[in-house]
Amino acid sequence: MKYLKSRYAGLHSDHRRIFSGAFRVAVFLLLGKAAGALKEMAVAYRYGVSEVVDAYQFTMTMANWLPVTLVGALSVVLIPVLVRSRDDDAAVRRRFLAELHGWCLLLGVGLAVLIYMAWPWVLEWVGAGLDAGTRRMSAQLTLAFAPAALLTLMTGLSAARLRARERYINTLLDSVPAVVILIWVLLAATAPDVGPLLWGTLIGYAIQSVWLLRLANRADGGWGRPRLGFNAHYWPDLVKAAGVMLIGQIAMSFVGPIDQYTAANLGANANATLGYASRLLSLLLGLGAASVGRAALPVLADVQRRGDALRARQLALKWSVLMALAGAGVTLAGWLLAPWMVSLLFERGAFSAQDTIRVAEVMRWGLLQMPFYFGVLVLVQLLASQNRYRIMAAIAIANFLLKAAMNYVLAPVMGVSGIMLATSLMYALSYLCYTAVALRRPPSMAVPA
Repeated sequence: MKYLKSRYAGLHSDHRRIFSGAFRVAVFLLLGKAAGALKEMAVAYRYGVSEVVDAYQFTMTMANWLPVTLVGALSVVLIPVLVRSRDDDAAVRRRFLAELHGWCLLLGVGLAVLIYMAWPWVLEWVGAGLDAGTRRMSAQLTLAFAPAALLTLMTGLSAARLRARERYINTLLDSVPAVVILIWVLLAATAPDVGPLLWGTLIGYAIQSVWLLRLANRADGGWGRPRLGFNAHYWPDLVKAAGVMLIGQIAMSFVGPIDQYTAANLGANANATLGYASRLLSLLLGLGAASVGRAALPVLADVQRRGDALRARQLALKWSVLMALAGAGVTLAGWLLAPWMVSLLFERGAFSAQDTIRVAEVMRWGLLQMPFYFGVLVLVQLLASQNRYRIMAAIAIANFLLKAAMNYVLAPVMGVSGIMLATSLMYALSYLCYTAVALRRPPSMAVPA
């Protein structure tokens, strides 16, 4: 223990900031993912691999597509701006945040209306492979997921404000919807239908959004009443960066819908099988890569703000190698333990031993992405802190094109496992591209004497 403490004390302060931030995020993620795992166990017990889970998985992926895409692009470009704004007057920052919230509210309401009105066409075009009962339940679930679009945008903005202050409680509160769904599913006394999932989702998102808003106001001093306008001087650079980043984010956002479309055309319950495997993988991805990735961006942005671009690059490359090695270890352990993990979490009630075999096989192919995903996430934060959004967008488009091609080639041969293998190949390409870019110094980086 003394040796570990001395090693930690000997680290550079920037390494310690990333490590301590990643540790807090990992603890919060562990608690949050535990709540998510309990929710998945309850859903598996009540619904098994059924049409209800197909409908829920399809609706969640498709309805969250645009809101999550916007939040992803906004977070990457907004956090460095919020970090740099620490040097400015508090009144200027508050006005900027008030304008941000005004536009988020307007955009969120528009998205909610769009999702609800467009859902019949979504079911007709993308969900054509679903049976009539699954499509009917999906339409019912939009009563929760349409307003959740607004709540997702507000939650993402509050989370970015907190992360810019190197506060990561938002990671723990990501589990609030899962906890509410868990409670609703356990307490529901009706025959299995989408009602518990619908109301649990809607109320969970609402609680999370309000809670995070209060915490963000406490962290950075508040933002006043929402207003529409572009008066703050941050807007020109932010809009330009967000526009470029959104191109890449939209390209990557098509991965989820493509997977749902591909699975929907593989036959009944393919969406549910993919969903169970994906949620198990998300537990491992979140605890490992996401913890370091979320902690790294504000630190790297702050190092860039101090004018030490070379230091930021060295930090990111070291952490990327460490994370890639950790991801390889997770892949090996996960491949051996996949059937046990699936059985432990899901095999009860309507979820059978045969379902465990199918989900574990799909999960194993998805585990191949771990080293690349773990390693690339830190490099993504490096390029974001350097404002190299054009390169990030180009890599995202290349990732999407490879993913779409591999889904088309592998899914007919391997079924749902082919979808997961395509994802792993996509992240392998991403890691190679980001590493090549990170090893090259950007033009603005001065060579030290």
